[in-house]
Amino acid sequence: MALRFEGRAWTWRETVQEAADRAAAIRDVRPAGDRRQVHVGVLLQNLPDFVFWLLAGGLGGFVIVGINPTRRGEELAQDIRHTDCDLLVTENEHLSLIAGAELPSVRRVLNVDTAEYADYLRPYRGAPLPAGSPAAEDMLLLLFSSGSTGAPKAVISSQHAMTRRAHVLGDRIGVHRDTITYLCMPLFHGNSIFTNLAPSVRSGATIVMRRKFSASGFAPDIHEHGITFTNYVGRAINYVLATAEDPRDRLSTLQVAYGSEASPADMVKFSDRFQCRIWESYGSTEGVLSIFPGPDAPPNSLGLPAAGQVIKALNESGEECPPAKFDENGRLLNADEAIGEIVGIDRVKVFEGYYRNPEAVADRVRGDDYWSGDLAFRDERGYFFFAGRTSDWLRVDGENFAAAPIERILSRYDGISSAVVYAVPDPHTGDNVMCAIQLPKGRAFDPKAFERFLDDQKDLGTKWRPRFVRVTESIAQTGTNKVNKAPLRRTAWETADPVWRTPARSTTYMSLTDADRSALREEFVKHDREHLLPRP
Repeated sequence: MALRFEGRAWTWRETVQEAADRAAAIRDVRPAGDRRQVHVGVLLQNLPDFVFWLLAGGLGGFVIVGINPTRRGEELAQDIRHTDCDLLVTENEHLSLIAGAELPSVRRVLNVDTAEYADYLRPYRGAPLPAGSPAAEDMLLLLFSSGSTGAPKAVISSQHAMTRRAHVLGDRIGVHRDTITYLCMPLFHGNSIFTNLAPSVRSGATIVMRRKFSASGFAPDIHEHGITFTNYVGRAINYVLATAEDPRDRLSTLQVAYGSEASPADMVKFSDRFQCRIWESYGSTEGVLSIFPGPDAPPNSLGLPAAGQVIKALNESGEECPPAKFDENGRLLNADEAIGEIVGIDRVKVFEGYYRNPEAVADRVRGDDYWSGDLAFRDERGYFFFAGRTSDWLRVDGENFAAAPIERILSRYDGISSAVVYAVPDPHTGDNVMCAIQLPKGRAFDPKAFERFLDDQKDLGTKWRPRFVRVTESIAQTGTNKVNKAPLRRTAWETADPVWRTPARSTTYMSLTDADRSALREEFVKHDREHLLPRP
């Protein structure tokens, strides 16, 4: 069996035929004499049709553009225009998102929920497989980056890149013919395509699809379908752990969960709850760099570079950062010099670029080296530790450090569902540390308990203690469940959420009042830093 979805099932023969039908239909989209690749934008939830169109692109040599439905208005329309979509495949659920949008390149919109869609495909039913194969270098996918480090960019992925990643990741994860995968992360993003769909197609595994991720539906689906593998990204694991435990969880069929950005504490809890292996790695939609933990990897580390890859942490001058130094409590002593950008040496050769965005390409390329935009430090054995994005640098009292190590410490606080650390401006100079935390429903923030917790963290750097604490019910995310810090930085303490602050030279948290906010504004004006004030 190839696909299972909401009570229906398709064999691999049927699935390939669905792809061949769509590949035949696309041949009629291109005007006579036009040799440009047809671009098909897919604005769908995780529906079987999404898989059929993705495979059709591989068979027919046209480009599939994953459209992120969490974007809205002009931003969504710009994504479609920027990627030159000739055809747009959507559904009732998302039809309103493009209503009234100016999409001059789109020749036709296909709604999979209509009879017209069935009529469109009917003449091509039973089409033979296309004669010949697309060239290895032909573009296959345009997938927008998550947007966690700035405006999303359309990442180019070729036919060869898809094949390579299907084999490499399939072998590394262990997806095989008898694997039953759970595909609930969005298909418009590379995480699901490269770590679930592609290895499954390559090996003939069975894919159980869910329209969209549901924390409450996760465990029931695992038990109902006998799932053995799932992929995840962002905070999905945290959301699952927030649901009530089922007695069947510890007897589940789940063997491996593979993804990125789960907290160390959540990884331990998830592995224990489902009696499975949870495996983190470092990578990106661009597919240029890979760092994997091995059995000897220290806690919280990303691991070591994949075989054949030379990856370093470099400072802004392009010099390799020295190894991290820790005190007896595990506190990072030389963050300023040890933390650098993750750079793939001589890896530009596998970077296929961003569609119609030379400025973004230039940000990543220096000579033959690929600069990732992510920060890390290494220990004496060469193991990498994630330190955040390049936008996650903080400078407090002349000391530079990154957000991720502080977030790891805050995740130990009992009862915190999520903790996000970011820089906010200081009225005099540099930054202050601010964190946004989520607590379980019905639980109030206890500033005294939080103070005691911070006092007990021996590896908390002397400048790392959050000056501001925002207690919020929700933290903005990108379309792939990754934290979106931009709104947090922009609003800072100018929010309706409760905010607590430590006065100067104090570690005691006090509720931030309207009078305090007014005084802060006056401080920024007094020191000619009014332009840095947060925008509510």
